[in-house]
Amino acid sequence: MDRRNFLAAGLAAGAGISVGASGTSAQKKSNSAKFKLRYGPGFNTFRSHVGKDPIENIKFAADQGFTAMFDNRIDRKPVELQKKIVKEMAKRDMKLGPFVLYADFGKKSFVTQDKEVRKMLIERMKSGVEVARRVNTDKVLVVPGRFDEGLEWDYQTANVVENCKYCCEILEPAGISMVLEPLNAWKNHPGLFLTKMPQAFMICQAVGSPACQIVDDIYHQQITEGNIIPNIDKCWSRIGAFHIGDNPGRKEPGTGEINYKNVFGHIYKKGFKGVLCCEHGKSIGGKEGELAFIEAYRWADSFEA
Repeated sequence: MDRRNFLAAGLAAGAGISVGASGTSAQKKSNSAKFKLRYGPGFNTFRSHVGKDPIENIKFAADQGFTAMFDNRIDRKPVELQKKIVKEMAKRDMKLGPFVLYADFGKKSFVTQDKEVRKMLIERMKSGVEVARRVNTDKVLVVPGRFDEGLEWDYQTANVVENCKYCCEILEPAGISMVLEPLNAWKNHPGLFLTKMPQAFMICQAVGSPACQIVDDIYHQQITEGNIIPNIDKCWSRIGAFHIGDNPGRKEPGTGEINYKNVFGHIYKKGFKGVLCCEHGKSIGGKEGELAFIEAYRWADSFEA
């Protein structure tokens, strides 16, 4: 069955879907069969069904078979809410994807030897360890900032490696890894230093710490370089997490040109146990769009195990 027909059938079947543990639907219909991989919706993904409460979104997501969640900015949530989130996810054996620890798109940071920048990065890593422990994740996301138009590229790379080493000196003893994110310059983030998977892999290898890894954002990499599966294979030893989004449009799998069923099948067969963060929008609004989101992942997850 192709994705279009699969989605149409799923939407029809899901018309009576419940709101999970919130109990506000008289007709309970869930799909608790767990997905093969740990796809992680955001805490507001199912707000048309259960509102904006993160706890209700966790319950609903688990009721539909998801075993992960993600929130780029969970570090900004009140500590008591963070603790409630962790408690609810632990009850349901759910993992949390990486949160953004450092990503300043307007500043030259990692590419410099600026002592104040390095001091800031070290302090940021220390605070990141504290938050990561509290929210029960071993991954924090880092974007190395802008490139320097006035400095040879290789010198910038050497500076990035050195600054990453300082960061890893804080993270590695705590059992926390930073995942460096290459971002595309064509559609979303012009001017950033880190844009490609081979570049990220080279930096991780030069840093030489298990605390230096990569988040493979498949949406960004399709725009920047394509070659999704071969790059996964070549960077496998350093990939700590994935971000998902189809291209063009940055919506759920099946709405663009990426063959997510094949990509997910490949990731599964390689034995990936981490989180694949659903960092994308929905192609349809309201409850119908949330059902389409679920069915899109059912379709993409229907690869042969």
